[in-house]
Amino acid sequence: MPDASTRRHFLVVVAGLVGAMAANPRRALAHGGRVGDTGPHPTPRPNIDASRVTPSEGLDPDVREVFDMVREMPQIVDGIRCQCGCAEVPENYSLLSCFEGDEGMGQHCAICQNQARLAHKLFKQHKSLDDIRRAIDSKFG
Repeated sequence: MPDASTRRHFLVVVAGLVGAMAANPRRALAHGGRVGDTGPHPTPRPNIDASRVTPSEGLDPDVREVFDMVREMPQIVDGIRCQCGCAEVPENYSLLSCFEGDEGMGQHCAICQNQARLAHKLFKQHKSLDDIRRAIDSKFG
């Protein structure tokens, strides 16, 4: 029997998918199941930091690296709209939200993880937030 955290994660995913489908079902289906929505990217919050990003301890070893990447650039990730559908969940402000707390989508969602990886790669190349947003929209939107 699944535990409560697994059920909560499932409900968050379903809510995001339902929201994306309700907003634009033809677009969601046209992307082969990717439910990205190219709605506006959020404005990074003033003084944002990585203090709420899930600590590496307790994370699956396969995702620790991407969480470390997010910790390096919270001001960038906070300015990116997540394209997996979870942006439809009211508690999610930005892609940074996917990597915060025990129930963060970034622990399980390949789209969240791959957006963060791409953002980190471009961040390391000194690309601007606008350049990073365009690249993410092009690949995931």
